[in-house]
Amino acid sequence: MERTVVRCAEGHVFSTASFPMQQAERLGPGRLVRCPRCARLRSVVPVTLEQQQQQRSTAG
Repeated sequence: MERTVVRCAEGHVFSTASFPMQQAERLGPGRLVRCPRCARLRSVVPVTLEQQQQQRSTAG
């Protein structure tokens, strides 16, 4: 199963194997997934490769 890198509403970035209905454009990008850092059900959105690279360059 393909893993998806996502960001929760609190800003935590993590990967998840369960990102339901990715192909359903009419629902928008957000889904409810349990964040492992918050330990709560949070709204998450997929993180694009550009956003990942940008975050790494500002952190380093």
